Amino acid sequence: MDPIEQLRANVAAAPPAPAAAEPYLAKVRAQAYTVTDADVDALRDAGLAEDEIFEQTVAAAIGEGLRRLDAAERVLR
Repeated sequence: MDPIEQLRANVAAAPPAPAAAEPYLAKVRAQAYTVTDADVDALRDAGLAEDEIFEQTVAAAIGEGLRRLDAAERVLR
């Protein structure tokens, strides 16, 4: 399988994000450079496990990267 398609498949297979994680994941997608330890601590305090936070973060970051790649490819066509 093409590596980009494998990334798409991995993101699609990620479990849905808990509602408590949505503001954090929006921040990851739009302004990842502003994520702080306090953001992650708030997710832990909301009951999310470390592995769940990691998996959701990676899925959101890869998904956003793929969205931007698709947009760039559309412009270049």
